[in-house]
Amino acid sequence: MMLGVMYAKGQGVKQDDFEAVNWYRKAAEQGDADAQAILGFLYLLGERGVQVNKSLAKEWFGKACDNGNQKGCEYYGKLNRGER
Repeated sequence: MMLGVMYAKGQGVKQDDFEAVNWYRKAAEQGDADAQAILGFLYLLGERGVQVNKSLAKEWFGKACDNGNQKGCEYYGKLNRGER
């Protein structure tokens, strides 16, 4: 997940949204709860070149929650209640 952060912020590498999302996704698919929550936010807000998709946001927040990420649980609940 750290490579995603580095590309997102341009720390030690050229800032690149595509690469940031790519590395977040790789980490998320391997079970990294923080990366799963970040993907949830990207899909919820449509940032870093990701199109808004509340269904995918909910899916990633749910996975983050299952893996112990508090923000993931919070936003999974909000999406289930129709908030946001």
